[in-house]
Amino acid sequence: MDELNIGRQPALHIGQRIKEELERQERTVSWFARKLYCDRSNVYKIFRRSTIDTELLLRISLILNYDFFGEYRERVAANSATNPPAAN
Repeated sequence: MDELNIGRQPALHIGQRIKEELERQERTVSWFARKLYCDRSNVYKIFRRSTIDTELLLRISLILNYDFFGEYRERVAANSATNPPAAN
């Protein structure tokens, strides 16, 4: 992990990003909970998560029509640009 320089990038807090996108779309927590088939309290728990299961993230991406995986791809691309693979 040390050789990836991940510590130099600000941590991606996926729960916060989901909350921001929900607010940007002017959707309510109740609406989101109904779409996820869960209670509002579970939505607030998602907002507090810094990591998330990929299947749940896929469901959320489809519900909000937003590619949250793209944010991770951007981080991988940025890391690859600053840390090219070592030649063997």
